[in-house]
Amino acid sequence: MNRVASSSVAIITPRQFLAHLGKKEMKGISVKPCDVFINHRGVDTKKTVAALLYDRLIRVKLRPFLDYKNLKPGEKLFDEIHGAIRHCKVGVAVFSPRYCESYFCLHELAMMIESNKKVIPIFCDIKASQLGIEDNHEYEIDELRRFNWALEEAKQFKGLKFNSSKE
Repeated sequence: MNRVASSSVAIITPRQFLAHLGKKEMKGISVKPCDVFINHRGVDTKKTVAALLYDRLIRVKLRPFLDYKNLKPGEKLFDEIHGAIRHCKVGVAVFSPRYCESYFCLHELAMMIESNKKVIPIFCDIKASQLGIEDNHEYEIDELRRFNWALEEAKQFKGLKFNSSKE
């Protein structure tokens, strides 16, 4: 898995991420409640559909969670995201051409579905039938099964379409 590291960002493997969540399990974390958790692949949708959705939800007096809008320097990224998913009412999965390349997108999607959250898919420049994980032995077999299961579940929900070149 390709990960870019800077001097202030630690490299973390998927296994370490899950172990971290299992150990902490929200002890001493004050979770800011949100109504809608926006799950997205930043390189594809951060400045387009995800930001537009976030702004629209704010205008109608809802409390959305969008990583780069809600997280502040010094906050624990994984704890905050995990807590936001656990406490949200609805999850919006913004599927995009590079969505399935992200371990974190797939993990968040699986968490939302495992938590029985209502999930609203938005297909941004991609069709549901195009979503899939390339099995290049990047993930352990259990992770791969979990992610494929979550994608298949999400494909069953009625979704919205978004064409970034037109909308």
